[in-house]
Amino acid sequence: MPELLDSLPPGDPEAMRSRRDLRIINAVMGNRGWCRRALASVVRTGERVLELGAGTGEQGTYLRRRGIAVDGLDLWPRPPGWPGDAAWHQADLTAFGGYGSYDVVLGNLILHQFTDEALGALGAALRPHVRAVIACEPARRRRSQRMMAAFAPLLGASPVTLHDARVSIAAGFDGDELPRLLGLSQPQWSARCTLTAIGAYRMIAERRG
Repeated sequence: MPELLDSLPPGDPEAMRSRRDLRIINAVMGNRGWCRRALASVVRTGERVLELGAGTGEQGTYLRRRGIAVDGLDLWPRPPGWPGDAAWHQADLTAFGGYGSYDVVLGNLILHQFTDEALGALGAALRPHVRAVIACEPARRRRSQRMMAAFAPLLGASPVTLHDARVSIAAGFDGDELPRLLGLSQPQWSARCTLTAIGAYRMIAERRG
């Protein structure tokens, strides 16, 4: 089932309200801070980082202000506040041909939106070029759906957010599913996947050697 936000134009009032909700969800899950720490532990001097599904550019701007040079890739156009010295690629990440320019890719709440086949194709495009893949996604947990159904309305979440949260969690990941679907497997890759109590699935995958 597709997420409703993907079908709305960037300036649609419901899209804007849903993006506000996503900022709250990211804050509650601690995703932004985790992405910063994960990148700081992985990125080497001089390496280039690309954020997949960069959306409104808020996370990339946050990371750049903390010394991590991130470029953005999204179907949406370049956000008005995107840093002038940062590249913005308006493209479908499954068809993007510029992965060879990057060493590390980051995805936050984006990869669960793709089919297994699309993730396989994405992995095939990434593996020849990048050294590390970092992802923060929903964990596929019934408890997470119950928590979202109970608390999101209390925070004033929009109908779009309530629908998309339910769909996102159902499409989330467990165990070693994400590195396996991306083809980031032994012995060429080392992948560490963790689940948090608040419902985040986190992966750090690095090429060996």
